[in-house]
Parts: sequence; structure tokens; C-alpha cells
Amino acid sequence: MAVSGTVVIAVDRCKGCELCVHACPQHVLRLDEGYNARGYHPVVLDESEKHCTGCSICAIVCPDVVFTVYRQAPQKRARAA
Repeated sequence: MAVSGTVVIAVDRCKGCELCVHACPQHVLRLDEGYNARGYHPVVLDESEKHCTGCSICAIVCPDVVFTVYRQAPQKRARAA
């Protein structure tokens, strides 16, 4: 059963400290090339190859509370009769 999730990032609050980028076990976070309203490169979710599991580690380590984490409960497979 694969666990899936996603994060919503409050980009304008992010200071680009990269704590979440280094802490993410799925390696789906990176700094954006553009700037936010405060002049920082904010973190963005990049799921081009891997997928967020909604583990919440990014939200735990973030000093600026920019993450809202959503996690879907794993679905049980129906047994074939």
C-alpha cells in the first residue's frame, strides 16, 4: 500500500533556509529559481520523479510555518474471490 500526500506552501512566508529541503526523505522539495514578495528563493514542491508521502517532516523543521500537510490514508485492496 503506497502512502500519498501533498503539501501546500505559503511561499511568501518562506525565507529559503533549506531546512526542509535537506530533511525531506522523498527529496521532493527544492528552492525556486524565482523570488517571493520578501526577496527570498522560496521552497517549492517538485514531484517530477518522486511523490510526497505527507510525512510532515518539512512542517516540523520549518521555523516559518509555511507548510500545510495533507495525507491520504492508504486504501486496502479488495480481495479477489
